[in-house]
Amino acid sequence: MSEKPILLDVQDKIATITLNRPERKNAINANMVNEWVEILDECRDNDDISAIILTGAGEAFCAGGDKANLGANNKIDPLETKNHFWDHFQRVAKRTALIEKPIVAAVNGMATGAGMDMCLHCDIRFASKNAIFRASYAAFGLVPGNGGTYFLPRIVGTSKALELFWSTDVIDADEALRIGLINKIFSQEELMKKTREWVSNVLDQAPIPVRVIKGLI
Repeated sequence: MSEKPILLDVQDKIATITLNRPERKNAINANMVNEWVEILDECRDNDDISAIILTGAGEAFCAGGDKANLGANNKIDPLETKNHFWDHFQRVAKRTALIEKPIVAAVNGMATGAGMDMCLHCDIRFASKNAIFRASYAAFGLVPGNGGTYFLPRIVGTSKALELFWSTDVIDADEALRIGLINKIFSQEELMKKTREWVSNVLDQAPIPVRVIKGLI
């Protein structure tokens, strides 16, 4: 079992945050959220960090909320679950929103439910060819509570967002690129390398305009 649920590595002013529960497909639990928030605060306040990459360990980006941790079962109330997400998981979305630095998701595999929401919080999304996305809440009798209903329509449009939430269809990387959910596709082997190269290019630009442009948009 992984020792730390989240890893932070800083090189050349780029912080790489890795969701590190590969045995659970990086599903999110309360302990992960607590460490995630602390790491985001560090990334925000540390002047030696100018950009952030978010990715997952192993073959998945993030499989969403860990049902074992949530105590999920067939009797759980959807609104009660949504409120649980608001109380816990939305801390990540709120902290992310306070960061002026560029944040790029490197989606290396499955991104479903809350896991898909977490990549939506990022400014840019790159994905490997084997990445899949699913807004899966309704299939499990749940109401979204991680900011996805805010971010997704702003990325792909209202009608497409409703289609994804209502149908709970799985979409592959090619379809995600076609609808504008992600920005680029790379091979699994080159995803992190290409993402770092792209972020490094952004950091070659004047830093103040980069941050101000993010705030304006």
